[in-house]
Amino acid sequence: MHGWKTQIADRWDSLKDPVKIAMIGKYTALSDAYLSVIKALQHACMAAGMKLQLDWVEAQYLEPEAKETDAAKYETSWQQVRAADGVLVPGGFGNRGVEGKILAAQYAREHKVPYLGICLGMQVAVIEFARNVLGVKDADSTEFNPGTPNPAVVFMPEISTKHMGGTMRLGGRRTVLQSISCLTAKLYQKEQYIDERHRHRYEVNPEMVPQLEAAGLMFVGKDETGERMEVVELQENPSGHPFYAAAQFHPEFKSRPGRASPLFLGFILASGKRLNSYLTSRATPQPSPHSTPVKPSPATSLGLEGLNLSAIGGSGSSSSGAAAGSGASQALFKGSS
Repeated sequence: MHGWKTQIADRWDSLKDPVKIAMIGKYTALSDAYLSVIKALQHACMAAGMKLQLDWVEAQYLEPEAKETDAAKYETSWQQVRAADGVLVPGGFGNRGVEGKILAAQYAREHKVPYLGICLGMQVAVIEFARNVLGVKDADSTEFNPGTPNPAVVFMPEISTKHMGGTMRLGGRRTVLQSISCLTAKLYQKEQYIDERHRHRYEVNPEMVPQLEAAGLMFVGKDETGERMEVVELQENPSGHPFYAAAQFHPEFKSRPGRASPLFLGFILASGKRLNSYLTSRATPQPSPHSTPVKPSPATSLGLEGLNLSAIGGSGSSSSGAAAGSGASQALFKGSS
């Protein structure tokens, strides 16, 4: 426990440099609905040496209709998005608020604000790009608009459309990275494949992929068949975007204190304007615990094996006392506000 306190708890309490993240959700009144995402953000902030400031944004209040029904909430919600260092759209289901999520993805892309999309967050990024870059204004998901003439997101063919119980694509699946030079590969330490957990029924329409990639939205991760899209990035050139990435899987599920999810870490570093220095200063890559087995060690038992204990371009020294360490442990494991 002494190792845990000095390496993890004290470090958490020493973080000072703030990073403001706008979480665009549907269930923001109950933060526990996104508990795994919150924890993954905390783990990434600890690894990056930054203090998390999380702003909850109810997606439906970003939609134009909200300006008429509740102008105050509409203005406040957009102020939160505009003030954010990074925008995150997590997983979700159903119609409510989805247009607000699409608008948030558009804002992040056009204003070069770091964006991380998870599951539905990847799907709305694809829909937004199809509408506003490809010019397919009626592009949509068959989840929200079954009769859409231009589906950017479709029901997976092997999934039942009649029986919802126990029919999702679940669990650990392999994603094959298409190039070791893509940002995702760099974050996962140049692995050729990564293993992450899934939970979804819908996927990017493979028939639209060639058009999307020709316009600069690159599908850098695919399943082992090469037909299912798993990770998408906005092409760095000519966009000049600091970080615009999304995954169909849920990287938050494998994040741990001291072993932050690579995608979450990259997102936080980009939001704090530290990603480039992190990537250029790295030593010879070691196998990522998110992609290949790690031999057990004393550090592994504490969950410290993936943590760079020196802050990345900022504060993060270990100096607080036992009481602070106890508070940090509670913050890391019991919840967030």
